Amino acid sequence: MKIVITRIILLKILNSVYVFTDKYFSKFVVLKKCTKMLRHKGKGRTYSHNIKLASILSCVAGIVNITSVLKYHTLTTNITGHFAFFSEELVLKNYKTAVVYLFYILFFLLGAFISNLIIEWVSKYKKQALYTIPISIEIFILFAVSFASSLPMIDSFRFSILVASCLLFAMGLQNALVTTVSQSVVRTTHLTGLFTDLGIELSRLLFYKRSIEKIQLIKSIYLKLAIICCFFIGGLLGGFVFSFLELKTLLIPVGLLIFTLWYDQLLFRFYKLKRKITNHH
Repeated sequence: MKIVITRIILLKILNSVYVFTDKYFSKFVVLKKCTKMLRHKGKGRTYSHNIKLASILSCVAGIVNITSVLKYHTLTTNITGHFAFFSEELVLKNYKTAVVYLFYILFFLLGAFISNLIIEWVSKYKKQALYTIPISIEIFILFAVSFASSLPMIDSFRFSILVASCLLFAMGLQNALVTTVSQSVVRTTHLTGLFTDLGIELSRLLFYKRSIEKIQLIKSIYLKLAIICCFFIGGLLGGFVFSFLELKTLLIPVGLLIFTLWYDQLLFRFYKLKRKITNHH
């Protein structure tokens, strides 16, 4: 009899704790989930997570790309053109130049490889910080390149190849990170695939009749348009600033990446403080 009474009391206590927790902390948990831009992966991500991530990092890619084009006449956010140039130089038997383009391709590949290697390794120990190391490496590379303009060998041919390769490595790093975190929903460094997907989805608007399917399709279209527009804005901004700062233009994407790293924590603290003030009053 005493055992039965004890069990009933324990069940009531546990039920009370559950009700209290659900009432006072459910909003806090939802809020915490909603403010994460990079920490969620796969099914844990929302449309809001993806569009914030896409907007900031596609702008970063646009600035990096235009800076490299204006300084070294080299595209750094994709390797499609480099493959064409690589093939051309092989046909023309300009093997030294062909090796340069091969270098560019391999550095982009290496960046993607290192990025996912880090993500897979870190996710086993500290999932919340899986994005921190790749973005920190990218920040370091962009920061170092931005101050390379003060070096005497900045305009030498070999040094320009090295700098362009580092930027390609950084963009490979970023693209692999975003692709992995969003499970291939977001790509931020090249637009060919985005325009292909956008064309497909725009055509589907003519056939999708169910409201739920149409809403999801429109959201996907808006996401791709956000990436394209932010990449374009980044290119315009980078091109304008380059005429004044040259390679130091890369300090803008450095600032955006630092903001991306600290965004979650800053926003979380803001809402936490706001909730405390609201509850106090």
